[in-house]
Amino acid sequence: MPLRLLKLSGEVLAGGGPEIHDPAILERVGRELLAGAAQGPVAVVVGGGNIIRGAAHRAAADPTRGDRQGMLATLINALALQDAIERLGGRAAVHGPYGIPNVCTPFERALALAQLAEGVIVICGGGTGHPFFTTDTAAALRAAELGASVLLKGSKVDGVYTADPVRDPQARRLPRLTYEEALAGRYAVMDLAAFELCRQAGIAIRIFAMTQPGAIAAALGPDPPGTLIAG
Repeated sequence: MPLRLLKLSGEVLAGGGPEIHDPAILERVGRELLAGAAQGPVAVVVGGGNIIRGAAHRAAADPTRGDRQGMLATLINALALQDAIERLGGRAAVHGPYGIPNVCTPFERALALAQLAEGVIVICGGGTGHPFFTTDTAAALRAAELGASVLLKGSKVDGVYTADPVRDPQARRLPRLTYEEALAGRYAVMDLAAFELCRQAGIAIRIFAMTQPGAIAAALGPDPPGTLIAG
C-alpha cells in the first residue's frame, strides 16, 4: 500500500478533559496507528492545540515567538505518541524541522523513507520550523517530500458537506470533490497554502471524523470513510 500521511489534531489527544493528554486516548490512537501501519507505511504530523491554541500564541508580544511556542507544543505531542506506540510494542521515530538532542532528529527525507520501509511510524513535530505556517501546511509539505499518495485530515465531522450539518438538516455529505470544486465551493478544507501544495503535488486529501474509536484505523484501511478530494 502506498504511503499515507495522517494529520492528527492535538485536541484529540486530550479527549476534552482537563489534562493535555488522556492516557486512554493515547493508547487507542497508538493501537489504531499500528493497525494502519500493518497494512503499509504511515507518517503522522501532529498539532499542538491541546497545549496552546493558535489564537492565544499569536497574541504574544512577538507573534513569531508565539508561533514557536506552538511548534514546541507539537513536539510534546509527538513524543507522547511515540511513547504510546512503543508501549504497545511498535516502533516510532520523531522528526522535527531541526534536531534536538534526545527529543527528535532533524527531518531527512532519505532517513524517514528508510524508517517507513522498515515499518517504523514516522511522527513529524515542530511544524515547518518557521512561524506563520500552520500544521496543515507542515502536513502537506511532509506529504509532498515523502511522496504520500493521500493526506488524511481528521476533523470533527465525517467529511465535506454542502452546508454546516449542525445548522442545516438538509446538508448533504459529498463523497468526492475535485480540487477545483473544493475551491469553488469555499469548503475551507484546509488553509490555502496547504491545499495548493497538495493540488500541485497531486496528493489526494481525505477529510474524515477522527474522534470515534476505530476512526483512525478505518481511515488508514482499504475502505476509508469521509470525503476524498483529488484531481
